[in-house]
Parts: sequence; C-alpha cells; structure tokens
Amino acid sequence: MDSLKNIFAKLKEAQGRLALENAQAKNKALSGLATAIFRSRNMILAANSRDVENARARGMKESLIDRLLLNEQRIEDIVEGVEVVMKQDDPVGKLRAGWTLPNGLFVEQISVPMGVAAIIYESRPNVTVDCAALAYKAGCSILLRGSSSALESNRALVTVIKRGLEAGGGIPDAVELSDQAKPGRHEDVDEILAARGWIDVVLPRGGRELIQRVVKNARIPVIETGEGNCHIYVEPSANMDNAVEIIANAKLQKPAACNAVETLLVHRGTLGPLMFRLVARLAGAVEFRCDAESRAAIRDEALFNLKLKDATEEDWGTEFLDTTLAIKTVGSCHEAIEHINRYGTKHSEAILTNDLHSAQQFRNGVDAACVYVNASTRFTDGGVFGFGAELGISTQKFHTRGPMGLEALTSYKYLVSGTGQVRVH
Repeated sequence: MDSLKNIFAKLKEAQGRLALENAQAKNKALSGLATAIFRSRNMILAANSRDVENARARGMKESLIDRLLLNEQRIEDIVEGVEVVMKQDDPVGKLRAGWTLPNGLFVEQISVPMGVAAIIYESRPNVTVDCAALAYKAGCSILLRGSSSALESNRALVTVIKRGLEAGGGIPDAVELSDQAKPGRHEDVDEILAARGWIDVVLPRGGRELIQRVVKNARIPVIETGEGNCHIYVEPSANMDNAVEIIANAKLQKPAACNAVETLLVHRGTLGPLMFRLVARLAGAVEFRCDAESRAAIRDEALFNLKLKDATEEDWGTEFLDTTLAIKTVGSCHEAIEHINRYGTKHSEAILTNDLHSAQQFRNGVDAACVYVNASTRFTDGGVFGFGAELGISTQKFHTRGPMGLEALTSYKYLVSGTGQVRVH
C-alpha cells in the first residue's frame, strides 16, 4: 500500500489535471463510475456483509448496523445519487459577479475548485461514493478515510470507483482511500490533519468524539459537520394528530440518522392533548426520558407497558442515535428557543404550531442550519434537497451551512482585465 505522503502527492497532481476538465469529461467519468458500481454490486455487497457480520460479532447495536448496511436498494440509491450529480450544472468556472472599476478595470469573480479534500467519517459506506462523485464533479480530488467497521466495504467501493473513472476516460488518482483504519488507532488521521500544503480542507462526519478530535488537532482548514442533537417543539395550537405522526417519523424512520429528533419540547398547555396520543403511538418502540411534568401527564403508564425513565441533565445534551426520546416541558416559545440554543448542535430544529407569530419567532430565534415549521427534521439531507448526494451537514457558519453539495467544494478567484492601467496612489 502507498504511504500517505505518496497518496497526498498523487491527489495533488490529479487535482491539477482534474481542475482543467470540462463538464462533459467529468460527467463521462462519473457515468463510468455509476456503471461500475451497479455492475460490481455483488462484490460490494459481499464485502459489506463481512463488515456487518464483524460489527454484530463486536456487539454493535442494530441502529448503528443499519448505518453500515448496504443492500440492493441502497446500491440503486447510490447510483441514482451519482446520476443526479451528473445532471447538475458544473459549479466550476461560474461567473459569480462582475463589475467595472472607475479606472476601467473589469473584475470578475469566478468559482474554482477548493483543491484536495479529505473526509474522515464513520460507518455509512454510501458516503464513500457520494463524496467521491461530488468532489470529482467539483474538480476536487479527495482522500476518503472511513471507519474500521466499514473497511471491507470501503476497499471494495474505492476499487470499483477508480476502475469506473478510468473506464469513463477520467482520472482515477483523484480518489484515494486511507485503508489503515483499525479500532482505536488514529495515526493516519493525525497525519492527514497535519498535511499542510497537501490537503486544502478536511471534513469530519460522525459523532462528537470524531468531530472534536478533528477540530482540535487539525492544522488544515476544517468544515465542521456537527452531531445532530435535534429538537421538536410542540405548541397548543398544533394539530395533535399531525404532531404525533411527525414526531414518530422524526424518531423512528431512521433513529441513528443525524437528523433524527432526540428531544421533544412540549408547551405546558400541550401536555394534556399530546402525551396520551404520543405514548399510545410510540409505546414499545421508544424509551422515554421524561421530566416530572411530562411524566405526570402520561395517564396509566402500566396500560402501555412503557419503557420510561426520569430525564437527567445529561439527556438534554445527548445525541442518542437510538430509539430514545427525551421530553421536557416548557412554558413558552421563548423558553423552547433558549433550551435549543443551549443544548442543540445547530443542526435541525422544528416547531409544530398553527400560530404564525410563534412560527416566525422560532424561525428568527433558533440558531441552526435548518429550521422547520410543521414538518419532520428527517428532511435535512442533500439528496432530499436536490443535491443528489451530500458531503455532510455543516453546522458552522463560515463558507457553507446545512447539507453540502457541489458548491461547498468550490471557492473563487478574481480575474481582472485591463488596458494598461497602473496604480499611482
């Protein structure tokens, strides 16, 4: 296997060539990638089965196994995501702005590739293909560093990706894998984070420990994707039947997703009409962590055979990544906003209400990448937003925020045209 320094050099050289490719050439290469993924799906699924088997043997919980798992439908979804990326406009070379200075100089702001990107991520082998396709279309080479739990899957996928790019007349060295991932070992991550002059930007995608490790140790620029401690706040004016289904979707449709709801904030005036409906809908599927008021509002606990515990302070700041839902009672929209801005991770937050003033107050007051009114938080996703795929969900405010598509891997430069002007003062 190549050393990381050799991989860095290959990626930098490949990116220089890729930056000169036009949209037609990049799309042709991505078409080869998509075809190769589909034709090699049996080999990819066999590798993924080994990862899943190993993960179960190590006791990984099923909600996290689901993040690791590939199947025929998920392979088809991956291929479809690449095809959507191909159909999108090339983000490179776009004229963002243009103006003429008083001295006659014409200034153009043009989008350009970010350069060499690295992504460090956990499980989710679909991320391997999503990020490779987005980076390639954006004119960036990319270093993929997945987790040890998905190592067999990622090795198979990157082998197929490189083969597909080559078959499509593309640049296979623009996608590389750091396959040194081992449980508890991070030497390659540390080397990536110190690769000044080689790697232009790094994206951590995973839980709090991974993200904080990258943010605290990186000597290269970081686009921070945050954990998803997401909230839904329910007001008395909300349609309670709709509210119950929205909460059920946000918690159960994919519990280990970063956009799944973790804490439910219930207006004190909503406890009576909501709590009985909610526990009847979620009993047996969810463990509730309730504060005193919300627990008292659940009538006949024994009737539902509930999994129920008293909430602790720690629960408000926890991304459970499982079928656990914390519930806290609040007295106003303002109090809900204060709680979210204290404990949230600036990812996805929702209010369920039919009060226009409260909806606007929530939208203006909540500090998050995505703020929903009367909808599930589960929609925060690059594919759903029309990007085809995503690099992750940025929870920071510099450069990019929310689901990151092609534009997130571009910067810009200024092209200045003159007729002999010189500066005299």
